[in-house]
Amino acid sequence: MTIYVDVNAKHDGNGTEKLPYRRINEAAKVALPGDEILVAPGTYREYVDPVNAGIEDAPIVYKSTKPLGAIITGAEKLTGWEKYKKNVWTARVKNSVFGGYNPYTTLVYGDWYFATPNKHTGCVWLNDEALYEALSIDECIEAKVYECSWVPEKSTRKWYAEQDKKNDETVFYCNFGGANPNKENVEITVRRECFMPSKEGVSYITVSGFNINKAATTWAPPAAYQDGMISPHWSKGWIIEDNEIWGSKCAGICVGRYYDPENSNFYTTEHVKSPTQMERDSVCRGQYYGWVKEKIGGHIIRRNNIHHCEQGGIIGRMGGVFSIIEDNHIHHINNMMELGGAEIAGIKMHAAIDVIMRRNHIHHCTMGIWCDWEAQGTRITQNLLHDNQRPEFAEQLKGGMTCQDIFVEVSHGPTLIDNNILLSDVSLRIATQGVAMVHNLCAGSFTYVGDGTSWRYTPYHMPHRTEVMGFMTFLHGDDRIYNNIFIQKWSSKDLELLNDSDPTEKYVENRKVGTYCFDEYPTYDKWIKMFDMDTVYPDMRKHEDAHFAHLPVWIDGNAYFLGAKPWKNEKNKLVDKSKKARVDVVEKNGEYFLDTNLFELVKDFKVDMISTDTLGKAFEPQQKFENPDGTPITFDCDVLGNHRGTDVIPGPFATVELAKSKLYGKLAIE
Repeated sequence: MTIYVDVNAKHDGNGTEKLPYRRINEAAKVALPGDEILVAPGTYREYVDPVNAGIEDAPIVYKSTKPLGAIITGAEKLTGWEKYKKNVWTARVKNSVFGGYNPYTTLVYGDWYFATPNKHTGCVWLNDEALYEALSIDECIEAKVYECSWVPEKSTRKWYAEQDKKNDETVFYCNFGGANPNKENVEITVRRECFMPSKEGVSYITVSGFNINKAATTWAPPAAYQDGMISPHWSKGWIIEDNEIWGSKCAGICVGRYYDPENSNFYTTEHVKSPTQMERDSVCRGQYYGWVKEKIGGHIIRRNNIHHCEQGGIIGRMGGVFSIIEDNHIHHINNMMELGGAEIAGIKMHAAIDVIMRRNHIHHCTMGIWCDWEAQGTRITQNLLHDNQRPEFAEQLKGGMTCQDIFVEVSHGPTLIDNNILLSDVSLRIATQGVAMVHNLCAGSFTYVGDGTSWRYTPYHMPHRTEVMGFMTFLHGDDRIYNNIFIQKWSSKDLELLNDSDPTEKYVENRKVGTYCFDEYPTYDKWIKMFDMDTVYPDMRKHEDAHFAHLPVWIDGNAYFLGAKPWKNEKNKLVDKSKKARVDVVEKNGEYFLDTNLFELVKDFKVDMISTDTLGKAFEPQQKFENPDGTPITFDCDVLGNHRGTDVIPGPFATVELAKSKLYGKLAIE
């Protein structure tokens, strides 16, 4: 059945074409498997709460009849502004407008939040641009540039809200930078979510072609209730496609975990157990809450334009397993730099088991992709990442995260990173083990090699399943690095930074590019000798130290430019000392190309074809670097899908000529 919705209809209807509903949520109450909800252009100021699930071969489809024409927003217009002082104006809102959730009394805070908790989930908007939250009326009047902002020229426009308890009102004071709010479009975020079932298990929903914006979402840590502006909410088989998703205070899309009243921000509220322990609890309790392949995950998130969210573009713990995230444009995440904590990135996922992230264009984010815990069977492939680094003029936020293209943390692998173009000053923060880097172009350094895991024990799983196989701490190593290009594009001077979780501490982060940082790691032959393999009756006490020693690494077939340094044991390598290499990303009318001569310089350096057999098994889970269905991979396709023939060269392109090709263009919806 087709159900029709049109906010501009003359009056409420019954969902027929001639008498459409005026609100999407009216259709969401009655839609059944196989139904299609066609939504006419217009602005829908509502929270859509789907009641019924679709089924695998008959999903419930919500579709904007005009691409991005139907706007679902968590904001309301605010009018009746009065001049207060200088450039500051004031207006009032009855708190009854907010229902049971007032974004202007709710702080962004929870487990793993490191910045000072003084920002609220609400926001004031002037012509679709967010104002910065001030801590007082005086700050609004003063209108100083915010030194941590990545767009400082926008940071002088500020808002402040306080409560008039006598009249039960929220009072706003806003500096609009000289604009008259009574002549402009001023909105305030009112609703917590835009499109998310209030109950779990509402599976097989498709959301296509909407503009979804401006929600007062809450901080989404891994051991807590996680919401997003749009979210499947612990279910299976959603498709989120061809949408523009922007302006969330925290998460744009959330594929997060179940609600567990016994383990939701437990550390923040109870203090007595570490948040790491509560994450382990969350994994194990997930089995009770239905965390199995047959019930959870398997979502598709594709061709979305996701931008200007302040925690993350795509966030989620456990609920995103077995998903595909492809062809998205994710950009300008956390650029206001008002929020700081361990859940901030273009894509931030815990337990990205068998998740494929491919052909995404991710730039101008605090971090590009962050896979935390259980990146088992995860494949990050054919992506373009650049400018995911703090601008030189911006100060580091106390409690703010450091920047890199990819961060893999406390996972046991296998985590596969192949055929990517990584152009920021840190290509990979590798506080983990069991990673394979194959045919990438890395203009930045590796950081946290052998560090950043502390004593944490994290789980690994049955291959291609969620059932827990075991827990282990980190020995580091077990990494494979084949056929990559490394270039020292940025300064090699190490960078002194504030520790994100303790800003009173400073540490030095590596900026020297190459695999030399694995020099202390053994080859396989040296490592295996520690275990006396020719002994019939092994001595457990004798091998105790070996069981906690670094694991071996396999590094071969890489090319190094402009001072990038190889691993001391790498046999087949190219070290170019000509200092003629260059690489940069160039944008022309919304299309992105490389400006580089690297592939001319490597064209005569031939390397082996890499496959699942080459890479072997990740040590702890004993799982191969393979496809989610268990079939092997041969790396005979490049970043654009072109075939690699008999002459294999390092880097993400099959041939020299292909390096001149367009990498990414605008999405059809842009």
